[in-house]
This record gives sequence, structure tokens and C-alpha cells, in this order.
Amino acid sequence: MRLSTRIGLAVGCTVPLLVAASGWLLLHLVARDLHRVEDDHLRRRAAAIAPDARALLRATRNGRPKAADTRERQLFSSALDVGVRVLAPDATFSGGPQPDPSVSLPGQTSGPVTVRAGGRSWRALSRPLKGSSVSGTLWVFSPDTADRAQLGAVRRRVVLTALLAAPLSGLLAWGLAGSASAPLRRLTRRTAGLDPRTSAARLDHRPTGVTEVDELAATVRTVLARYDEQAARTAEALDTARSFSAAAAHELRTPLMSMGTNLDILAGHPDLPEPDRTEVLTDLGREHARLLGLLVMLRELGRGDLVEAEALGTVDVSEAADAAVAEARRRAPDALITLDAPPGLAVHGWEPGLRLLLDNLLGNALAHGRDAHGRLRVAVGVRGTDHQVVITVDDQGPGVPPEARERIFERFQRGPDSAGSGLGLTLVAQQTALHRGSVTVTDAPGGTGARFEVRLPSGTDSGGGSGGGELPGRRDWLIGTAGAAGTAGTKRSQSFPKDRP
Repeated sequence: MRLSTRIGLAVGCTVPLLVAASGWLLLHLVARDLHRVEDDHLRRRAAAIAPDARALLRATRNGRPKAADTRERQLFSSALDVGVRVLAPDATFSGGPQPDPSVSLPGQTSGPVTVRAGGRSWRALSRPLKGSSVSGTLWVFSPDTADRAQLGAVRRRVVLTALLAAPLSGLLAWGLAGSASAPLRRLTRRTAGLDPRTSAARLDHRPTGVTEVDELAATVRTVLARYDEQAARTAEALDTARSFSAAAAHELRTPLMSMGTNLDILAGHPDLPEPDRTEVLTDLGREHARLLGLLVMLRELGRGDLVEAEALGTVDVSEAADAAVAEARRRAPDALITLDAPPGLAVHGWEPGLRLLLDNLLGNALAHGRDAHGRLRVAVGVRGTDHQVVITVDDQGPGVPPEARERIFERFQRGPDSAGSGLGLTLVAQQTALHRGSVTVTDAPGGTGARFEVRLPSGTDSGGGSGGGELPGRRDWLIGTAGAAGTAGTKRSQSFPKDRP
């Protein structure tokens, strides 16, 4: 059923009820007003004829018939348009319009009452007649006009109005509702042809001035926008999965072939000398560790591409750095790792991603940060600046040449003798971009070694993007190359100094 029809039926049923209720109230008020007028008239007549009624009772009590007849005529003449009944202990005098004498009257009353008899109703008022030598009751009657002409006319008009109001109000409401719902029908026609699966066309709505319709149009646009967003994220997830498979297949081919060759050697030469067997087993262990590391890095890179904005929150960078340093000390007990991180430095970000960033920076420093004497010393610092939190990791290794600093964040960039996956620094660049920060590589203080510096918008920086809980536009680090985290470019190269993976 159409909305306009529903409104028309509802109004068509409601209006007659309201008219009937209003008519009942009107009848009650009119009857009360009419009774008030009649009662005032009865009181005035009762006050005027009360002296004549007492005189009649005195003449009757004193046994003067002629005087009694005279007083009775005077009484009825004074009554004019009301009925009079005088009740004495031994006589009753009545005249004028009034109920039949057989109709019982109520007892003593303080005000006018209604008396019904023979299908008619009367307003009646009683007054006691007391004096030195008389005792009786004076009743004054008047036809109850409130139950006749006036109220009957009002009642008929109310019924007629209710009967007319039902169809007229229904038709009027139907017409007005149809006009008011026209913007809704237009919106329905515009949205009926939208199919986000087959067309990129979206709702073009102009404000109509009808709040509900404009809000509905805004809701439809929001739903379609969310559909587009989820469709894009699904496509990204599929691309990420395809890229993961392709990258894994490409990168796993070499270590798998090497492991297969070593296994063939062991199987084909059961009497292989012990030194050669030990070398083959060592190669197998190294390739196995490389495979595991590569799979872990690819998984983490895919997680970073698929993280949602809802996963972001306030992260204490000092606490994350302390946990990462503790883990690095456990993995490299011979290394001297220092940490300078005052408490309370927070950013708005993804806690697992920030921890991954710190772990890979420390892992890179532990792998390539030994000095000329073989000592391993790494300095980690966290400090706050204007609207930023700065993370630095310094080592004392050979450093990174300037010509290689632009490409070490690309995927699978590692030196010929590197045992890494070539994805550690790509993860650092990805997480830096995810948090709308920047990462740079310079010489360490003193000129020896390398310094990796990451700058992130602090948690109090509302204009930095990360503080607003939004994600960057680029989400394809597993698919493409890393060139957006503050690095200078995305040029690819297959060789660079072996001190960086």
C-alpha cells in the first residue's frame, strides 16, 4: 500500500473520531450553559413568589377560603412562565407547566435538579417555606430546554460534520501526502537503476528541502560509498594474495632448487666424507632459515597492506621501543644495545606495525652494524619534537653509501652475500608510510656507521593524518615497490653494498 494511501486512510479514520469527541465536549458545554441560564431563571422566580406562597399557607391555615383563593391567584399570576407547586402538611397547590403529580420529587435539595416524566424532562428547584405560623415547601418547575431544541441541533450538526469529515479529510490527506512524497518517489526512481556491480554511476541528489528525503539520499550515498570502498579493499586483497603467490614462487625457487640439489647429493652419495656432508647440511639449514624468514616477511608485508583504520589507536612508542630492545638483547647477547626513550611519547597508529618497524630496524643493525674490530654496538633513541616522534637507530658498521640509500627500501633488495629476505627495510618503509611518517638513512654521528631515522606524527597532531585515524592512499607494498615512505625514489637495482639487506 502506498504511503499516501496509508496517510489518507489514517486521517480519514482519525478526523471523524476527533470531530465526535469535540462534538461531545461541545454538547456538554452547551448543556451546562443552558442549565445555568434556566437555573438562574428558576431562582429569580422562586425568590419573587415565595412571599405569595407563605401568604397562601397562612390564609389556608387560618380557615379563610376567600383569602386563600385570592392568594392562590396572585401566586400563579406571579409565577408567569414557570410551574409552581406548594406542598403543605394538609394541602397541595399547583399550577403552570410541571410534571404529573404522580411523579415523585426528590427530597430537600440545595440546588436545581432534573426531573424526568413521560418522555420529558424538567428543571426543578425547591425552597422551604417557614414562618411563625406556616410550614411547607415551594417547588418551581421549568421545561428543560437543554435536552430539546438547542442540544438536538448541535447533536445533528456534529453527526453531519463527522460524516462529511471522513471522506473529505481522507481525500485531502491523500492529495497532500501524494504531493509531499513526490521527492521520495523521484529518489526511488533514481536509485532503482543504480547497480554498483555493473556500473560506476552513483546517486546525484539535489536537496529537496524535505529533511527525511535528503537524509535518505545521504544514507544511500554513504552505503554506495562503503560498497565501493569494500569492493576496492577486496580487489586489493585479491591483488595482494596474487602478488604474495607470485613473489613467494619467484623468491622460493632458488632456495628450493639449492635445497633439492643438496638433498640429491646426500641421497646419491651415502659415503660422502664427513666434512663435505657437514657443509651440505649447513647449506640446507641456511636455506631452510631463509625460506622461513621470507615467508614470515611476506606475511607481515601482506598484513600491513590489509590493515583497517579501526585497528589504529594510541601507541606508546617508548614502551614499544623498550620491548623491541629487550627482544634484540635476547637474540644477540654479545651486542651492546642502548636505549634513550623518555616515557609518554605516543602516536596514533597500529601497535603491531610499529613493533614490526622497530624489530626490523634493530635486526638490520644487528646484522650489519659490527665495527672493524667485530664489536656490535647499537644505539636506539626516541625523542619528541614539535608534533612529531623521532626514532633513531645508530650502528657502527660500514654504513650505507649515498647512491644506495634511495633503493634499499625496495622489495627483495639484498647483497649477494646477504642471508636476509630483502624485505626487512621494505617493512620499515611500509609501516612508516602507514603512519604517514618519513624514514631516512644518513651517516651515524661521528661519521662511522649508519643512522636510520623515522619521523612519525605524534598522537596530539590533529593535522598530521595519522592522528585523525585515516590510512594513506597507497596500500600496495606487497604488489609494487617501496617508494613512498620518505625515500627519494623508487628506482630498482639488483646490487648494492652487502652491508644492507
